[in-house]
Amino acid sequence: MSSAAPLTAAEYWDKYKPHRGEGAPPRPAAERFDWTGVKDEGPGAEILGTPKAALDLGPAEGENAAFLTRSGVQVTGVDFSPVQVDRARAFWDGLPALEFIHAEACAFLDDDPRTWDAVYSTWGAVWFTDPERLFPCVAKRLEPGGVFAFSHREPVTGQYGAQQMGGKWLEGREKELTVYRWQYSASQWADILKRHGFTDVHAEVIPHSDPAELGTLLVRACSPG
Repeated sequence: MSSAAPLTAAEYWDKYKPHRGEGAPPRPAAERFDWTGVKDEGPGAEILGTPKAALDLGPAEGENAAFLTRSGVQVTGVDFSPVQVDRARAFWDGLPALEFIHAEACAFLDDDPRTWDAVYSTWGAVWFTDPERLFPCVAKRLEPGGVFAFSHREPVTGQYGAQQMGGKWLEGREKELTVYRWQYSASQWADILKRHGFTDVHAEVIPHSDPAELGTLLVRACSPG
């Protein structure tokens, strides 16, 4: 992987979670569906109901998609980082009901005519895409009664809406590259989802096991039907 500073958001995510050891990176275990990023904490795949087909927006290494596939679900993962897509394909090659596609989430949803029983994102594309653009795209690709669920880090009080990210490759380089994440409180997400026609909205913060750490905000809604 190149050590050059990224110039686009896709290049920034190409550098996410680099492997620093010798040889190929180890494959994730994919032993359970994970919304929180903390081992054995929070709910699992039951949040999605019993889909036959599911869409993962921003799957990164693809472990949640792999877990669902092993459970009998046909899963499509969409990520706009080619490095992440190549890594996920290498990890889960051989699972016939799982595919990873290199595309931007909204562009994919606009262009692909398929529909899904569940669309989900775990600290993924929903966190990093303007909901005013993304949610209408998701709504038209969900089967009636289908589930739309996503999680992201619990936001700091008052830091809502589009927030400029910091950290390596970003701080001090605002003229070259700015990456945003869209984060809201539970009630704000509920209002946004309802405005875009989703029903049965439930949003909650799952506390971290370490009280000093921020928890995970988990949101679930349904398509009318």
